[in-house]
Amino acid sequence: MSISTLAQTAEQKIIDNGIQLTIPSKPVANYVNAVRVGNLLYLSGKGPNKIDGSQVIGKVGKNLSLEEGYEAARLTAINHLSVLKAELGSLNKVKRIVKVLGMVNCTDEFIDHPKVINGYSDLMVKIFGEKGKHARSAVGMSSLPSGIAVEVELIVEIEE
Repeated sequence: MSISTLAQTAEQKIIDNGIQLTIPSKPVANYVNAVRVGNLLYLSGKGPNKIDGSQVIGKVGKNLSLEEGYEAARLTAINHLSVLKAELGSLNKVKRIVKVLGMVNCTDEFIDHPKVINGYSDLMVKIFGEKGKHARSAVGMSSLPSGIAVEVELIVEIEE
């Protein structure tokens, strides 16, 4: 199966999984949602914005469970898929998910950052298959902008 066929399958997987992509939120400061350098697309950090515009707020290990953190990371992945679709016009142009940096707003005692960010990674693999497997860092933060539960940065290889 060619890379192009896999990418087309990604579009269908969005539909098959009932994932609703949205118009990406505008940057809240002096930056852009994505920058292309050659065949790499660098996506700015996004958080867990819900369809209604609200965000998942809180600290994992304090007022959010591991499972709620996982769902926040999954929601963040959907937001990045929306950015990719807006930037590229089609998820068919995604050749590879290269690198994920996942940041978890958590207590000092919380140590399961990778399990939270799996919410993001699991969805990328579900949508892109082998091309969704990526290098990754998952780290804890004492706070994140606006108190969001998770923020993720992404690097994607694209094809024309």
